[in-house]
Amino acid sequence: MPEKKASVQLPTGIAEGFEIPITESTEKWSEIHLEDGSVLRIKPNVISAIRITGQYDQDGNPMYALKSSQVMAVVSAPEHLRKDAKVPKVQ
Repeated sequence: MPEKKASVQLPTGIAEGFEIPITESTEKWSEIHLEDGSVLRIKPNVISAIRITGQYDQDGNPMYALKSSQVMAVVSAPEHLRKDAKVPKVQ
């Protein structure tokens, strides 16, 4: 599939590039443990990759921008943070 022209918003402004077809993607879950005892799981869903024209990193590799969405799930939360939690009455 031929590369398709695309624009992407960068912190420095709009950059031009080419959308590069994704041939394979392994998107794994990351588990985040919060101080309040909750455990969250997140993973990215990559929609497309854009190679930015004329932009390179310090090693000379081309720069890419990803269009993605994020999926998040709460694996567990302490009982006192849950909806309808039984909160002890203050006397």
